[in-house]
Amino acid sequence: MDMIRTGKFIAELRKEKGLTQEQFGEQLGVTNKTVSRWETGVYLPPADILIMMSELFDVSINELLTGKRLSAEDYRHAAEENLKATVRESTFTLNERISFFRTKWLTEHIAVMVFIGICIIGVFAAGIIMRHAVVISLAFLLLLAAHVWRNHAMMVYVEKHAFDGSGS
Repeated sequence: MDMIRTGKFIAELRKEKGLTQEQFGEQLGVTNKTVSRWETGVYLPPADILIMMSELFDVSINELLTGKRLSAEDYRHAAEENLKATVRESTFTLNERISFFRTKWLTEHIAVMVFIGICIIGVFAAGIIMRHAVVISLAFLLLLAAHVWRNHAMMVYVEKHAFDGSGS
């Protein structure tokens, strides 16, 4: 994928529509500087913006990424090459996405985990005060159950967001 060719093609399509960079940017919800960076090949537009451009210019995303209009026979080859290039140039690795969504889940659920932790400490302290081994054992079982719940809930969230992106 040639980002400079893609950028020139975006500029060409924008001009065909009679739009300035500022007008085009307003339609997409970005600044004219961002449009300029795309058109000079400094950055590639994100996927959601490529979809909007595709609809606005009545071209395929493959054509946008290839930087030219494609015939039917060139389309399949371009699609495969663009997909390979996109995977190679992906900003985040799978491990980075997993780490990000784990941290996000933990941040969103910290209050629940603190509350559960306080409850478990309360059960443990009650067991010690009452000198009752069964209550102390119950605290450890609750701790184990809380850990299993946290790990399971977090991994369901991570898988839903990091692997297929459908959780957004």
